[in-house]
Amino acid sequence: MHVETFAVGPLGCNCSIVADLEKKSAIVIDPGGDYEVIQKRLTKRNLTVTAIVHTHTHFDHLGSTAELQQSTRAAAHIHEADRFLFDLVPIQAAMFGFAVPGKAEVEGSLVDGFALSAGDVELAVLHTPGHSPGSVCFVGSFSGRTIVFSGDTLFRRGIGRSDLWGGDGRTLFRSIENKLMCLDDETLVVPGHGDSTTIGEERGGNPFLR
Repeated sequence: MHVETFAVGPLGCNCSIVADLEKKSAIVIDPGGDYEVIQKRLTKRNLTVTAIVHTHTHFDHLGSTAELQQSTRAAAHIHEADRFLFDLVPIQAAMFGFAVPGKAEVEGSLVDGFALSAGDVELAVLHTPGHSPGSVCFVGSFSGRTIVFSGDTLFRRGIGRSDLWGGDGRTLFRSIENKLMCLDDETLVVPGHGDSTTIGEERGGNPFLR
């Protein structure tokens, strides 16, 4: 099993590749830009992409989705509650002064409890609204350790903002408390931006969760 995370795009979105190296199969999480960088990492390991998934549909998390979908022919997935945000991507990008990403075709399949697989790799979906109505996290076990890809719901010593389209602060806190803080302390948290952390570190040291 293989996991690699690297910053892409104008706002440094964390893109992750999770893969079964033996079966050469991978899932790409949040391809927020820099298509050539993402494709180079896939090509290096001769990986076939089975799914492209998004923790939410703010423009900085799907900047390279269309290009990646075209090159891999993989389905791209969002939570249906974020469909309106996906449709607003051109307006989102323009408001922040960035180029408009290409238009991908996305499936609204990421409901709570849904699972995606690539070889023997499996990611479970946790619906964690608050940052956006359709925000989700992905949870998987890799070499005996649980990893949660938390998008912009939970950061190292921070939480997602709730003042953008469809955001809600109370809902965000409930999502973190009910879906993430119940995970083991040793669970590695890979956020949508910035450094990784653990559930235990955030339980004890995140000032927003006290």
